[in-house]
Amino acid sequence: MLKQFLPNEQVKSIFEITPDELKRRGIKGIITDLDNTLVEWDRPNATPKLIQWFKKMEENGIAVTIVSNNNQSRVKAFADPLHLPFIFQARKPMGRAFKRALKSMGLKKEETVVIGDQLLTDVFGGNRSGFYTILVVPVAKSDGFFTKFNRQIERRIMNWFKRKGMIDWEEGS
Repeated sequence: MLKQFLPNEQVKSIFEITPDELKRRGIKGIITDLDNTLVEWDRPNATPKLIQWFKKMEENGIAVTIVSNNNQSRVKAFADPLHLPFIFQARKPMGRAFKRALKSMGLKKEETVVIGDQLLTDVFGGNRSGFYTILVVPVAKSDGFFTKFNRQIERRIMNWFKRKGMIDWEEGS
């Protein structure tokens, strides 16, 4: 059961994920979380470095869709200036939003990765739906109210994976 929470890959930040590496693996699309994956949960806009990352993905033909459990105003305010499609109030780990994102990109599961900073929502949801999952170290050390509760459970799962040698995880610096 716990293996459903195990990501296929872990990286320190979204910037370690390159279009060349994705293309080499046949990936044409990214379903990504927003808060603490792309930017801090309380940062309203993309950083210049993140804007460049999105631009590189687009130039390489890799579609990106933001799938967030946050509300419409938060996700829309972030995604609209970047002209990125998004799904808000996604209810991750439920699979419906992942399927909607996949359909809107016109891709297959095998051509798409799910990226996020939480085991209980992003990784579990992506794994349950049959996607390749990439866990990133949270951008911020602080979290919103509901995420704080999830992090307590996550730490227990992470420690179990570490003890078993199944994951090599570093907290954000």
